[in-house]
Amino acid sequence: MNRLLSAQCLRLILVLAMLAFSSCETTKNVPYFKDIPLDEQSVLDKSSVFKEPIIQSDDIMSVSIFTTDPTTSMIVNQAGSQAINSSSMQSSLSATPANAGFLVDKNGEIDISVVGKIKIAGLTTFQAKDLIRDRASIVFQKPNVQVRFANFKITILGEVARPASYVIPNERVNILDALGLAGDLTIFGKRENVLLIRDANGKKEVARLNLNSSDIFKSPYYYLRQNDVLYVEPNKGKAASLNQARTQTFAVIGSALSVLVVLFTRL
Repeated sequence: MNRLLSAQCLRLILVLAMLAFSSCETTKNVPYFKDIPLDEQSVLDKSSVFKEPIIQSDDIMSVSIFTTDPTTSMIVNQAGSQAINSSSMQSSLSATPANAGFLVDKNGEIDISVVGKIKIAGLTTFQAKDLIRDRASIVFQKPNVQVRFANFKITILGEVARPASYVIPNERVNILDALGLAGDLTIFGKRENVLLIRDANGKKEVARLNLNSSDIFKSPYYYLRQNDVLYVEPNKGKAASLNQARTQTFAVIGSALSVLVVLFTRL
């Protein structure tokens, strides 16, 4: 009886050891920014500098032109529809509906009705706004122009709660904003090795980001650009949880060891 209990205890110890190993592998790198001291207020010496994204060919731009001229009858937008706010005596010339916008063609130009073709590739949205306003001033009185990306898209894959492609209404978005949109990393995501893939001058640029370290705030990749892809790799705990054959192997080995122990104690 004592020998049987000893065998059962040994088997239990083996199972607990395997569970402990799996747990440590899964949770040891879960916290973000582990190098920031607890119960202490810190100010980072340096942080990443945001650079405004550059408009490129094939981008889709949302352009809105507002004028106080009540006689304006031409409404400029991609669909050619008209929207006039009679209460404020303003005419709204927009390309802001869902899936709407002005496509930047291969020559880097957008074609706005009445205003004409304007080359905006290579400019920031702020620079494009000034250029379009100057051109629109020829046709409209004191136009107010708004320009933004209509296709500022980022894709988040791997071990996150909601992997998908997201269209961001704000071009100033960082990696934490993006992961927040995707519902954060799962318990099985590698926080110390997040892969970023970026299109840069016709080539693929890749970078590894460590969310366990506060150095992420200094990274030139902290702020994302349109069409960036983030991939969160699974850790070993994920692989173990999905590998049923491996789990069964551990169970068979544990049972075999228990049998050997029982046989050994009876000899």
